Amino acid sequence: MTGSTRSSEGLDMRRRKLLFRSWHRGMREMDLILGSFADANIDRLSDAELDLYEVLLDITDKELLSWIIGEHPVPEAVDHDVYRQIVASRGAFTA
Repeated sequence: MTGSTRSSEGLDMRRRKLLFRSWHRGMREMDLILGSFADANIDRLSDAELDLYEVLLDITDKELLSWIIGEHPVPEAVDHDVYRQIVASRGAFTA
């Protein structure tokens, strides 16, 4: 079980792959953060936003988590709209 609450039915192949990758990170905390974000948003992200999201998925769990929880400063190249959407979405499932 992935934890996903969304079906990939109706998504194009790129979005299906990103949804899967979001829930299969390796670190459960990142599965929950990115998987929940993808469940809620993958169908509405533009192609440009998907490009940014794909780059975020290539970052190691440990490094990305340290930025999201504020343990380390976020590099300027990563501090973009999609990253900020992910950080903002954390409140929706951590409360």
